[in-house]
This record gives sequence, structure tokens and C-alpha cells, in this order.
Amino acid sequence: MSDLFSTPAAKSEKPAVSEPLAARMRPRTLDEVLGQDHILGEGKLLRRAIEADRFASLIFYGPPGTGKTSLAGVIAKTTGSRFETLNGVESNVAEIREKIAQAKMNRDLRGETTILFIDEIHRFNKAQQDTLLPHLERGTVRFIGATTHNPYFYVNSPLVSRSQIFQLEAVDETSIRKLLENALADDERGLGSRNITADPEAIDHLAKLSDGDVRKALTALELASLPQTSEIQNQQSSIHISLAVAEESIQRKAVHYGDEGHYDTISAFIKSIRGSDPDAALYWLAKMLHAGEDPRFISRRLVIAASEDIGLADSGALRVALDAHHALEFVGMPEGRIPLAHATVYLATSPKSNTAYAALGAAISDVETGRTLAVPEHLRTPTSKKLTGKPEEAMRYLYSHDYEGHYVPQSYLPEGRTYYHPGEQGMEKRIKERLEFWRNSIPKT
Repeated sequence: MSDLFSTPAAKSEKPAVSEPLAARMRPRTLDEVLGQDHILGEGKLLRRAIEADRFASLIFYGPPGTGKTSLAGVIAKTTGSRFETLNGVESNVAEIREKIAQAKMNRDLRGETTILFIDEIHRFNKAQQDTLLPHLERGTVRFIGATTHNPYFYVNSPLVSRSQIFQLEAVDETSIRKLLENALADDERGLGSRNITADPEAIDHLAKLSDGDVRKALTALELASLPQTSEIQNQQSSIHISLAVAEESIQRKAVHYGDEGHYDTISAFIKSIRGSDPDAALYWLAKMLHAGEDPRFISRRLVIAASEDIGLADSGALRVALDAHHALEFVGMPEGRIPLAHATVYLATSPKSNTAYAALGAAISDVETGRTLAVPEHLRTPTSKKLTGKPEEAMRYLYSHDYEGHYVPQSYLPEGRTYYHPGEQGMEKRIKERLEFWRNSIPKT
């Protein structure tokens, strides 16, 4: 980070031409921060806290390129604070203490407030994070952390409890498109001093494939504006950015995934199957495969869903899921995505029932919290029966296959408890009819 925000009196300076376009186009005011109206809109908590200069510690988290670092710099400028930065990958405890010592000196000698910004705060270990705590308590520095990971899982609880957490969202296409147009027109910070034109469809393509990442969009625009990668229209060396040039500049769309994406996307995938929406399930499957998710992880979750969410409504779903898993192992990728799609659509369009799974949960609850039931005497092993001393006839087990229909009324569980309650979906409707007949014929004990 430059010295742009190093002192309260610092003013906006013309950025160096050597700086990347994404750095030159950083927002200078809260109103220039893109796509975060949910936390920075008029009357929102964070905006009010910044404008009133009444905040202590903040943690921003969200996908790359959503403006976490830029917002921290804008806050420093808005509040007239010194802006010191560290990085969770490169910095150590000694550097933390050095920054804090400088902040204390500037506070005591000049009355200046220091904002200590730590990028990728989740990379700091517990000891490094704990180093900050006493200084936050004393107000030596104002802390702003940034991370692409959910801080409730990846940042120490004491630091989270002392901070206000704000999530930044991926920037919408309309805002990114507007920023790209501004960058082309801006003479001071952007590309306006050069003779560059861009087709609307080229700007639309960059905005779309940046996937909410402002930095990626601006970097692609800067690459597209280079003479060697652009079409030269005439002898005055004007640069024209066509759709073809834009496609070459941004190339393959990179899906933001990471740990949160891993869990959130598989959650959406399974819930779409459970909700009988094959279109949504296929989209989330495609996103996982595009992002490089382990396909065997997906196939294992399909096997679980086949029993958990479809169950006896269609027992064939479990066979399809298992076959898809084995087919994936047999043929490998990329062809393995075909059986994954097959199983995904089959499960999503199958009738749904979780009664068997729910029944097991009820039985486990009784085992864990209730009185342990003894095995009925007529179900015990012959050796156990002899030890009771009771007449053999009183403990006689009735062998089902000796009776018509291979069924004979007999109690298998004391106290008449029932756990499995079949539904009306798919094949389970027939199971319900059969089970009701059997249960009604069992003698009450």
C-alpha cells in the first residue's frame, strides 16, 4: 500500500502510471465503493459508524476482488487516520509489535489514530492473533482484518468477539460494467488519455466473466488495451477492444470456490435433489465440476442422499447412486461426469421419503435416553432360554417360514413401540399397506 493514507492530512494524489489499473481505480470515497449497498448504503450501520468515526475493530470477509482492502483504505481516509498494513502470509509477531509501537508513538506525540489493516487475517496463527488483543482493548490501534474465509470458523474467537463482522458480496455485473466504462474515460486514473474504444459486447463479456471480481475485470481490461493484444484501427494507433479481444483477455471463467464454496455448493446440490429440482441440482453439479471438486466426494454424497432423502419411496435410487459411483471409478474423468449427471437427475426426480432414516433417529434417541429394553425371552438364543428355568413352550419362537404367507403374528419388541411410519410416496405406499396389516395382527402385550 502506498502512503496515500499515511497521515490525516493526506490528499488524493495522481496515481503512478506504473501502477496496475486495478490499483489506480481504487475507490476514494464511500460512494465510489461498488456493490456493497447492503452495508454501505445510506443509513446502514457500517456507513453511520464510519461517518461518525465511531468504530473500533472490523473484519471484512468475502470473495476476492470485492473491495475489502479498498474499503479499509477509504475508511482511513474518511476518518483521517494513518493507514498501516500487514499481510497474514508474510508478517510475523515482531512486525505486529513494531506497527503497534509506531501507532502508540503517533497517538502520544501527535494525537493521531492508526488503522492497522491485516489482509488474510485467517493466515495468522493463534499466537499472532492474540498479540493484537491487549492493544485493541486499550485502543492503541483500530484493527481492520480482511479474509476470504468465514471468520467465525477461521479467526480466533477472542478476536471475533472484539470485532464487528461485515460480509462483502460479489459485485454485480451492472456495477462492474459501469466501472469499466469509467476506467476507459478517466484521464487521470484510467485509460482516458489513450485513444481506446471498446464494443459494448466486449465490456459486457468482461463484466460477466469477472464473476463479481472487480480486480479481475480491470486487469482483463488493461490487458485488452495493450497494443500487442488489441486490434489497431488506423495509423493513429487507436486501440479497439472487440469481443474477440475481450474473450482472449479474460479467457476461462474462474469460479470462486474455496472452503466456503465447497460446503455451501454441496449443500445447495443436496437440497436441490431433496427439493426435486433437477435443473438446480445440475447447475450446482456443473459448478462443482468446473471448480475442480473431487468427483468422488460428489458421488459419495449422492449415495447418502439416495437413502436419506429418497429411501423406500424408490429403493432403486440407492442402486443408481452406487452404480454411478462405481462407473466414475471405472471410467474416470471427464467421462465420469455422465453417470454423475444420470444419478443426479434420477435422484432429483424420484419420489422422496426420509421415514427409514427418521425411524432410526427415534430408535437411537430411545436407546440413548430411555430405559434399556431386555430381549424378549422367545427371541433369545437357546442357551439363554435354558438359563431362565421357564417351560420351553412359554418361550417358543415361531418360525415365520413355517406359516402361510411366511408370516405369523408375534411380538418382537416389548411395550409395543413403533418407530417406522411409512409415507404415501412411491413404493412406500404399498409398504404402508402391508405393514399396517402385519401390525394389526400382532397380539398386544
